[in-house]
Amino acid sequence: MSNTNVRYKKQEEIRGKDEALPCEEAVAKVKEMAGVKSNRSYKNGRTRKDNAQTVDLVMNLGIDPKQADQMLRGSISLPKGIGKTNRVIAFCDGDLIEAAKKAGATEAGADELVDKVSKGWLDFDVAVAHPSMMGQVGKLGRVLGPQGKMPTPKAGTVTPNVAKAVAEYVAGKLEFRNDAGGNVHMAVGKTDFSVEDLKENIDAAINHMLKLKPSAAKGTYMKNVVISGTRTPGVKIQLNT
Repeated sequence: MSNTNVRYKKQEEIRGKDEALPCEEAVAKVKEMAGVKSNRSYKNGRTRKDNAQTVDLVMNLGIDPKQADQMLRGSISLPKGIGKTNRVIAFCDGDLIEAAKKAGATEAGADELVDKVSKGWLDFDVAVAHPSMMGQVGKLGRVLGPQGKMPTPKAGTVTPNVAKAVAEYVAGKLEFRNDAGGNVHMAVGKTDFSVEDLKENIDAAINHMLKLKPSAAKGTYMKNVVISGTRTPGVKIQLNT
């Protein structure tokens, strides 16, 4: 049996039955599964180091993604952060360029930055734009759209206060949008976070999405919630009814 299969088998034993658990228990199981070490080695004989994994939250929502009035997109700053900083670029000009860089932007500019991205450069996590730049940035839709990196007012990434938005996203502010299956995916921390901190982030994310329920959505809205590590099976979370 391969090392990957051995680890997966151990993780499945830890997870147990595929049933929804209280949030604290679900988080504890993901942390325990993430702690199952890999014996995989590199070609030079060194054993691979298993670093802290990202904890992902998937919320399956009772929405019709084909209906514009039921599509969800926005941003959120989680109370305990997500354990990483985002690489942020800013489309702006004049004095705003220096302000954006001081706020933490890895790149900031106008025509030259638009041209660079148009040629396929995507080495960043979030793009922020001043409203005056959207005439040019809008032409990047085919490049940024499929990557989920197109600036939008709903996510707070099209704003006159470029420096403030840059600082928030560098600090870990998240963008989210539903996929074609009505799911919203969100990183909520790392497996080396405490159970309490992960639970606080998860609760904040779920409550935020509940507040965004479209008026046109019918039936059960928050249908299913699952958390997992980068290299662990998912665990369902019990929802308060």
